[in-house]
Amino acid sequence: MIYNKVTSEVINELIEILGSKNVIYDDIEAMEQYSHDEVAEKSYFHKPEVVVKPSTAEEISKIMKLANKDKIPITPRGAGSGLSGGAIPVNGGIVLSLEKMNKIFEIDKKNLIAVVEPGVVTNDINNLVKDDGLFYAGYPMSVETCYIGGNVAENAGGGRAVKYGVTGRYIYGLEVVTPTGEIVHLGGKRMKDVTGYDLIHLMVGSEGTLGIFTKIYIKLMPLPQANVSLLVLFKDIESAIKLVPKIMTFGRIIPTSIEFMDELSFKTSCEYLNEKIPFEKAGAMLLIELDGNSKKELEEQYEIIGNLCTENGAIEVYVADNATTSERVWKIRRNIAEAWKLMSPHQSLEDVVVPISEIPKFLTKIKELSKKYNILIPCYGHAGDGNLHPTPIKNPKFKMYEWYEKLDALLLELYKTAIELGGTISGEHGIGSKRNKYISMALEPAQIEIMKKIKKALDPNLILNPGKIF
Repeated sequence: MIYNKVTSEVINELIEILGSKNVIYDDIEAMEQYSHDEVAEKSYFHKPEVVVKPSTAEEISKIMKLANKDKIPITPRGAGSGLSGGAIPVNGGIVLSLEKMNKIFEIDKKNLIAVVEPGVVTNDINNLVKDDGLFYAGYPMSVETCYIGGNVAENAGGGRAVKYGVTGRYIYGLEVVTPTGEIVHLGGKRMKDVTGYDLIHLMVGSEGTLGIFTKIYIKLMPLPQANVSLLVLFKDIESAIKLVPKIMTFGRIIPTSIEFMDELSFKTSCEYLNEKIPFEKAGAMLLIELDGNSKKELEEQYEIIGNLCTENGAIEVYVADNATTSERVWKIRRNIAEAWKLMSPHQSLEDVVVPISEIPKFLTKIKELSKKYNILIPCYGHAGDGNLHPTPIKNPKFKMYEWYEKLDALLLELYKTAIELGGTISGEHGIGSKRNKYISMALEPAQIEIMKKIKKALDPNLILNPGKIF
């Protein structure tokens, strides 16, 4: 697809719509932050020609109509905390930042619905409603930095998906500006709606390619009154993973989270944090979180899980039953990516999913690939739903061209293995521009063709977030 450049005339029209302070076009330093997301490799970066910061759906509508008229690509952007290159303007053009659309319109306690704009930091929702005994259960791991609009666009998952599911479960309504500039209202506060196609959940997870969210209706839940975390050390990966289904089958307990960390991951994070947990004999860790309405209920549950852990080869079970100790153990899990970024700026944080029972086979393949390509591949993620984050790290001995060659070959084998085991190439980070060349490995040609027809029907000029998914 050939797109037109942003001209001085287009700049003037954008200024007329938004005002000069909301249009950045001649400040290279200010635009740099909009050229990337959290994907580490700079080869994915691309600078926009102009950045705009609308405040209303009406302004976005006018921008979309202008872009359609002049065939200029538009890349919507939230906090830029994504991990798939989804907010990177790979074709230049206009970056449409939603940072100014950060209002919380309403907390409807009668219907347990929050109505918010897309630029609201996800954690701010929970901070606002916790005193009312409520919370938003969709929990991406970057909860303190990400915007809710980006979470909806990616159908973000995270640590609590075992018990509570992913973002889409909690989205009951959307106001959307279509690629051609119409403002459409989908759903609302009602709990049931089968009037026509489910367009809400077509939009959820569409990675900013089918519309721009301007208002989001979020289902709230009663806030659990107690929680506890168990950090469990195992001598090897197999012992750790075999325990995961037993917690739910033999223990008859559905934890909030079951997080997995291999030896490379947790040891690097512990060293990064100067954490003194004695992990020398451990080959894997599970971090299990429970929540409920009473401490007594949780005590009974973690006794059952603790016994299961011991019976299944756990070296040690640490119980974190207060805010301080819970934060201590969760910091290890949350800081793995940061620890490896410090070790090397060249890495590829992956997001594969396999059936839980296939995790040991997949991890065995990771060991083989690590040895074959002479590349460290720490692996961690959400064992409770089979979503893992193997992260190939550049060997410092490699020249850059060697690194890219080996990484391409490694990822092909990694994705092929996940698919053969009944999995796929992304569970929560999305396809974006990082994985779009691999999507034909994961989906049938007919599926891809259906998706392309939907895209073309809604975005006939293919201007909204082009270069993503396909």
